[in-house]
Order: sequence, then C-alpha cells, then structure tokens
Amino acid sequence: YDHETQHAFVGDYSGQITLLKLEQNTCSVITTLKGHEGSITSLWWDPVQRLLFSGASDHSIIMWDIGGRKGRTLLLQGHQYVMDSYFSYMSCKHQSLNACSGFLINVTYSCRLKRCRRCAPQWLESDSCQKCEQPFFWNIKQMWDTKTIGLRQHHCRKCGQAVCGKCSTKRSSYPIMGFEFQVRVCDSCFESIKDEDRTSLATFHEGKHNISHMSMDISRGLMVTCGSDRIVKIWDMTPVVGCSLATGFSSR
Repeated sequence: YDHETQHAFVGDYSGQITLLKLEQNTCSVITTLKGHEGSITSLWWDPVQRLLFSGASDHSIIMWDIGGRKGRTLLLQGHQYVMDSYFSYMSCKHQSLNACSGFLINVTYSCRLKRCRRCAPQWLESDSCQKCEQPFFWNIKQMWDTKTIGLRQHHCRKCGQAVCGKCSTKRSSYPIMGFEFQVRVCDSCFESIKDEDRTSLATFHEGKHNISHMSMDISRGLMVTCGSDRIVKIWDMTPVVGCSLATGFSSR
C-alpha cells in the first residue's frame, strides 16, 4: 500500500497483480500486472523510487517500474525454491536482499540492478516454430498441408521466440537477464552467449533455517530473520551493504 497516493497492490494465486485506487469508501481497478507463472507470495514497495518487487511460486522476482509507467523492467530468477520470505531493496546501491524457504539467504543482484541488467523478453506467440517453421500441434491446417506431426511449443528465454524442442536443445544461465541457473534457450542464442556472460551476478549464503520472515536495518547493517524452526537470528550484513555495525551491539 502506498500511503501518499492511496494505491494498493494485490497479488493473487493466478500470478496477477492488481493495482487499486482507494478513495474514501470506494476502490477502482487501475491496471493489472501480468508476468509471473505462479501464485504471488510476496510484494514489496519502494515509495521513493516507486518500484514494486513481486516474488512468486515460480521461483522468480519481478521488478516493476510503476513510477516510470514501464511495467515489468526486470525478471530475476536466482532461487531454486518458492519465494515466500521477502525482501529488502537498497535503492542507493541498487541491491536486493531476499530469502526463500530453501534454507538460503540470497544477497542477490548486487551489481547495480537497473544499470547492468536487461529485461527478459516477453514470450512471443506463433502457430509454428519461428526458427524452422514446423507447425505446433494445434496448427491443424499446416500439419494437414505439409503432412507432418505437430510439435510442442517452447520459448527461448533470451530472445523470447516460440521454438520447437529440436531448435532449443541447449540450456544456459544468463545472469544479465536475471537467469542465475540454466534455462532453455534456442540454439542460435546459445551460440551468442559468451563464457563471461554466464558469470553469476548474485551471491548465495546458507541460512541454515527455514526463513519465514526477514527485516533489514540498513543504517546499522543488521538483518533479523525468523524461521519456522522457532529460531530468530540477527545477521551482521556489513560486508554486504558496506556500512558500519552499530556500536554497543552484542551477539548475546
């Protein structure tokens, strides 16, 4: 919820985020944001930069540029587990800290989020492979005309084109688009990705407990996490955020 403009963001199980305008006793739908393939599990709003971050069960985080009215600007996939604990974003450093139920604390995307990353492309739709032009299985007319069996549709994560399995036999990480782990890419895009392009832009830290909630005090470089194991931990994050630990703090 944004107190200044009285806008509310609501995520649902379909993966859609609805932007509402609240006025006295009424509310109206402004727009809907679509980009996740799984249910929304967490939302975080930066009222200064006017950025919305959403985490979902599809293991991804999306940064939405609400203030610039650009919609989705970054798709970040650095988690192997469902995103259900979230989130601190340090706008001064373009750095995000996030955690998931997979016992990991991820100090993710710490390399100038907005300046060194590219937005993953929207998936294109086609009735046939955009590489070899073979029909997909629902394209009855082309299958009949060419006397061929339809193929399953896939998508290249780098170019967004609709491709068949034969034209997308490769997997690759591509951190500049947020893909920290290997994803499907078409064969031509695989050839265009250099070894240095696969260098991770995230660091991963073992949390050793199932994190359900986290909160960050950036001014002191401290983070607190609560787990479903009934343990509360206080973390010294100064090596990550680059600020001095508060004087007088005791590990006891």
